[in-house]
Amino acid sequence: MLVSVWPQPGPRALLYFGGNAEDVRGSLPTLANAFPSHAIYGMHYRGYNGSAGSPSETALHHDALALYDQVKQSHPDIVVAGRSLGSGVAVRLASERPTAHLVLIAPYNSIQELAASQFPYLPIRWLLLDKFESWRYAPMVTAPVLILEAEHDEVIPDASTRALVGHFRRDLVAFTVIRGAGHNTISEFPAYLAALKGFR
Repeated sequence: MLVSVWPQPGPRALLYFGGNAEDVRGSLPTLANAFPSHAIYGMHYRGYNGSAGSPSETALHHDALALYDQVKQSHPDIVVAGRSLGSGVAVRLASERPTAHLVLIAPYNSIQELAASQFPYLPIRWLLLDKFESWRYAPMVTAPVLILEAEHDEVIPDASTRALVGHFRRDLVAFTVIRGAGHNTISEFPAYLAALKGFR
C-alpha cells in the first residue's frame, strides 16, 4: 500500500481517499490548509501512481482498514474523507471504525445504481462485482458528516447524492452545494475550502 503523507505532530489525522485514478498528492495541500492541526494521509489505490496490485472494492476496503489501524497508533483522533469513488471507501470505513468526522466530496449512493442508470440495456446489477453501496453502510456511521456536492456535477447525479444523504442519521449531516462547480473542479472553488474549514 502506497500512502502520501503531509506530516503534522499531535493526536489528529485525516485519511483521504480520492477519486478514480486521482493522484492524491495534489489534494494534500488544500486538506492541510483546511485541517492545519491534522497530519494528512492520502492513500494511492492499487494499480495507480506506483501502488502495486489490482483495485477492487474488497481490496480498497482492506487497505483502508489497514491504513486506519496503522495511523491510529500515533493519531487517535481521525477524520475520514473521500471524494467521488473514494467516498464509498470512506463511508464503509467510517461505519466500522471510530471516526471524529466524515467528509464526503461528490459522493454517490451506489456505483451499481449509477452504472445501471447509464447503461439500462445491460444487466449491470448482475455483472458489476464492485457495487460500492454507500447507502448500506451510511446508517452505521455515528460521526458528524459533511457532504459537499458540485452544482453542475456531470458524473454523479444530484439524485444519487441526495439519496445517500437520506441514509445517514439526519442530525449528523451537514449538506452543502458548491455553486458553479463541476465534478472535477469542485476543489477549485473558495466555497469548497470554506466549507471544510467551517466543519472542523
